[in-house]
Amino acid sequence: MKDRLLKLQQKYIKIEEELYSQEIASQPEKLKALSKERARLTPIYNKIIEYFKAEKDREEAQLLLESEKDGEMINMLKSEVEENEKKVVKLTKELEIMLLPPDPNSGKDVLIEIRAGTGGEEAALFVADLFRMYTKFAEKKGFKYELVEMTPTGIGGFKEIIFSIQDSSGYDTFKFEPGAHRVQRIPVTESGGRIHTSAVTVAVLPEVEESEVKITEQDIRVDVYRSSGPGGQSVNTTDSAVRITHIPTGLVVSCQDEKSQLKNKDKAMRILRARIYEKQIEEQKLSSDALKKQMVGTGDRSERIRTYNFPQGRITDHRINYTNHNLLSVMDGDMDELVEKLIETDRMSRLQKGKTE
Repeated sequence: MKDRLLKLQQKYIKIEEELYSQEIASQPEKLKALSKERARLTPIYNKIIEYFKAEKDREEAQLLLESEKDGEMINMLKSEVEENEKKVVKLTKELEIMLLPPDPNSGKDVLIEIRAGTGGEEAALFVADLFRMYTKFAEKKGFKYELVEMTPTGIGGFKEIIFSIQDSSGYDTFKFEPGAHRVQRIPVTESGGRIHTSAVTVAVLPEVEESEVKITEQDIRVDVYRSSGPGGQSVNTTDSAVRITHIPTGLVVSCQDEKSQLKNKDKAMRILRARIYEKQIEEQKLSSDALKKQMVGTGDRSERIRTYNFPQGRITDHRINYTNHNLLSVMDGDMDELVEKLIETDRMSRLQKGKTE
């Protein structure tokens, strides 16, 4: 491990030197990449400095202890050795976690898609509830979010909502949300008081730069039309809605939330790039095989990951056997404990996997 820590130290110092060189100043793309890498390595570098200091202090105290004759000094040096030994053990564990291979999408903004599944209007209402839960949580974390596209139903629900989380911690915070979310409650449309089970699906797509996914004008067909509301009625007198078809993959994206055709096209292209990127990752198996081995699940939209039981006030994440009986608080955006449990389980799973390989 020490050799790896020394190499990381040297790598960080080299990046620092490059960033302040005149040669890099004229290369904006390389400057951006190096700055991002430095930002990722800075907390690791600082922790490495702490680790080597604690180890050095322990070794120096041990050397003095071996030649010391005075009883009082011996006790003091023993305490110093023990204290620094505890520091080394603690810092070793922290570094093991920090040195886990970074997710290639870490640090990216994300697009979150919530879609109604089984359950009709009740599922559509739960789409609105999840959207509120996620955006309340984002607000509490200080994340900026933006509504990208929505398809409302007649009683306050949504067939689909797409929104973005714009923060460097966005992907890492929400990456375990994809899958089927099941809700058990008495719907507002139910007159007999019976509990219904409905489901919605969530997808979390990392936002990608134009340079990461190349889309040429020849690859797409753009259709414009008038936007419509619930029931199909026209809500705009101009052809502002945009539908983009990506011919090579057959992916289709529509946006009508903005009154401007240009803004709708920009949003549709953002969604299209993210979906093409997701498709490329799946097809090339760059990360899907690793994800499937993780304890917290595959990230597949069809996998049932969580149940929200309103009559019992209970939320259960089936991947990590986590249950919280404060459902209404979670639905109000208090997701910290749940998200931390998912992240911690994932870390422990990857650490264990690394030790057994």
